[in-house]
Amino acid sequence: MYEWSETDLMVRDTVRAFIDKEIRPVADKLESGELPPFDTIRKLYATFGLDEMAREAVEKALAREAGEPVEDKKSEGAAFSGAGRMGVLLNSELATVSLGLVASMGVSVGLTAGTIRSRGTLAQKKRWLPELVTFEKVGAWAITEPDSGSDAFGGMKSYVRRDGEDYILNGQKTFITNGPYADVMVVFAKLDEGDPSVDKRDRKVLTFVLEKGMEGLTQSKPMKKMGMNSSPTGELFFDNVRITPDRLLGETEDAGKKGDGKSSAKESFAAERIGIASLALGIINECHKLSVDYAKNRKLWGNPISSFQLIQLKLAEMEIARINVQNMVYSAIEKTEAGEKVSLAEASAMKLYSSRAATEVAMEAVQLFGGNGYMNEYKVEQLARDAKSLMIYAGSNEIQVTHIAKGLLAE
Repeated sequence: MYEWSETDLMVRDTVRAFIDKEIRPVADKLESGELPPFDTIRKLYATFGLDEMAREAVEKALAREAGEPVEDKKSEGAAFSGAGRMGVLLNSELATVSLGLVASMGVSVGLTAGTIRSRGTLAQKKRWLPELVTFEKVGAWAITEPDSGSDAFGGMKSYVRRDGEDYILNGQKTFITNGPYADVMVVFAKLDEGDPSVDKRDRKVLTFVLEKGMEGLTQSKPMKKMGMNSSPTGELFFDNVRITPDRLLGETEDAGKKGDGKSSAKESFAAERIGIASLALGIINECHKLSVDYAKNRKLWGNPISSFQLIQLKLAEMEIARINVQNMVYSAIEKTEAGEKVSLAEASAMKLYSSRAATEVAMEAVQLFGGNGYMNEYKVEQLARDAKSLMIYAGSNEIQVTHIAKGLLAE
């Protein structure tokens, strides 16, 4: 059975100390939106040396891709990404206090930088990755639109048309994490070649990299949300944005040469959904801890409520959920460390189960706390709102069912 090593536990305790010192004192400002999360994330990166590790790892990877001699020494910075041990530890601990911090960090460093890393040319990687992986610049990943929802590709209306060597982009994206403040944006749009016989749903999807301040690009103010409020979410509007060919990821429209944005997005979906499980684990762990403490100390009729069987049932079911989600996360870590890929179907199953479990546990924690649980002075109120977002974020739970079934039927 997988277990955390002594080093892992030491890192976990250090992360907890950072959270207590640097995040909890400003948690209310983060949740209200008064304080954007980016400087807090940069402080986290600097404290743990993540910025320098990421910079070194990218420099080595780019040098290796360019055919330059590189000392073949494993970079520990890589362990902080994806389903790696350090990434899971970091994400699950941060989720206990501010889920939005993880969302903003994951979209910028994971989705945005990850898409450029996997789809871009060497020149494009050199151009954008160094400042993204160190969080010097904030990234956004824009695929969702007002009328598309789970039908991300078929319902996509944002489009580009060729204009000489350039492209002209029009359309709108919504629910974009980091959108209001992003410096670099990976944007998906359909290619309109002017042929009315081609069904709009079947048109090729291309991926571009845009930057703040480009003419015709508008970034909205942060939207008001139910939860995950420490992560700014907004809209992007494109009004005849001129895009030069060096901003087309892969610099080709040929799907066989990394030109098709659909395969790029699907790879990112799997990574994002694995990450949801570690966030769910963090929320479950915190709700479980708070509920056990509260049950021991809250008294009714002269007895701690932990002596009541209905309360014991709630705590037992929380523990079952914690063990199940933890095992799913551990399985993903083991596969990743063995060099195996977690399939989209499996990642979707992890996301579906863990987000549902986290929401149920958080709502039961609110119920256990009674009237106190409904007050924002008690942490379980925020955790319940944050947990619910996991059932929608990274693809609604309903669409996960489709991906799981497709994986089963393809076997």
